[in-house]
Amino acid sequence: MGLGSTAKKLQGLSERAEAMYKQVQELQQRITNLEEEVDDTHDTVNRMDHQLTEQRELLLAMAEEQGIDGEEILADAAIDQAELEAEDGTTEEADGKRQREETTAE
Repeated sequence: MGLGSTAKKLQGLSERAEAMYKQVQELQQRITNLEEEVDDTHDTVNRMDHQLTEQRELLLAMAEEQGIDGEEILADAAIDQAELEAEDGTTEEADGKRQREETTAE
């Protein structure tokens, strides 16, 4: 009677080990696929970055031909963007503070 019980336990243990092994194999395959996708995405981003750089240089050259200071335009745009981000941050901080005050008041 003890041997039958032991055999069943061993069989169950063996089945669980096989299931875990299959899961590990599946996870390894998923990781491999994700690594390939990351590599592909990295290559795509690098290509897009290179194209963007080329386009920027082309636009700056075209602006210069037209007597427009492209660098000044880019600097103004960067300042405008920074101001917008600062305003958004200030608004978010105020909203968070107001919510904390409302929660505390209740």
